[in-house]
Amino acid sequence: MLYQNLARPVLFRIARGDAERAHESTLRWLVRLSEQRQVRNALIKVNRPSAPVTVFGVPFPNPVGLAAGMDKNGIAVGAWPALGFGFAEIGTVTAQPQPGNPKPRMFRMPRSQGIVNRMGFNNDGAQALAARLSAAPAVDCPLGISIGKSKAVPLDGAIEDYLQSMRFLYPFADYFAINVSSPNTPGLRQLQDASSLRDLLGALRVEGERLAAGRAQRPVLVKIAPDLTESAMSQLLEVCLEAGVAGVIATNTTLGRDGVDPSEDAVAAEPGGMSGRPLTAVSREIVRFVHRETGGRLPIIGSGGVMTPDDAQAMFDAGASLVQIYSGLVYNGPGLVRGSVRRFKNPAKRRHRAPTRT
Repeated sequence: MLYQNLARPVLFRIARGDAERAHESTLRWLVRLSEQRQVRNALIKVNRPSAPVTVFGVPFPNPVGLAAGMDKNGIAVGAWPALGFGFAEIGTVTAQPQPGNPKPRMFRMPRSQGIVNRMGFNNDGAQALAARLSAAPAVDCPLGISIGKSKAVPLDGAIEDYLQSMRFLYPFADYFAINVSSPNTPGLRQLQDASSLRDLLGALRVEGERLAAGRAQRPVLVKIAPDLTESAMSQLLEVCLEAGVAGVIATNTTLGRDGVDPSEDAVAAEPGGMSGRPLTAVSREIVRFVHRETGGRLPIIGSGGVMTPDDAQAMFDAGASLVQIYSGLVYNGPGLVRGSVRRFKNPAKRRHRAPTRT
């Protein structure tokens, strides 16, 4: 409650209602924390609960991670384990540096505990991220890197664009998240179509084999949209299984606007993807669908609307092997990370149970 009652109001007030400014202020503080190695290490010992789990061949200190979008440029990678996270996913990064969409492009809905954004993959580019990670101290948790398509690159050049990012970043990733589901890059979601996705994943597999040079390849996961029909999602999952991907991330932000408090309809009307509490039930049902449709063969990172430890536990019960947090961190602070890990460790504390899986 300390975060909700003290830290969050101060941060929001300093930012004067500008959600992106609040985000940047938080990152600046975390960059300073990331640079203080002794302080950071002490906080990891105190704040990071241990619940070791190995998923798609990667050992995680605990199953609760930071979702992509919070630290697009990897400037605070050292801070995330100090806040309790068992892994962090940075990006989404693109092969070409790009400023993203015009501001304002991020909007809070406090009553709904939601966020609307149309950031547009604003980032410094894959080469700059690689240089930053090369110069940074070792990260104290697994690092996922989310890669997407540069806006200036047409769809028929998307494969080479993704491959270029993978080449720059391969030495630094514990896994790659292939973002083909953001609603904020025109045409990007077309890459979820079966034929386009099959070609992309095939090229990434071949390039991964080359870059691994006889060693184990970096796992590749596909991040999916919550707005697909069940038929389209089934086709996508079939392609993922055929391509041998390591898992899926369910889900990205949604274009839907269900679950918004009526007083915040004007904010919800802003174009962009919505995250947070309005996405909770949708993402959880998609996790359950993916688990059932694939017979548990594809590990799932549950992402979207994890706002409380109950939400995290419901994701695990639905079939997720790991969960990710973003909006929940904004609204409820780092205590959410520790509480979510404790639910994973202590099944007796579960309040939500999924129906028996078939």
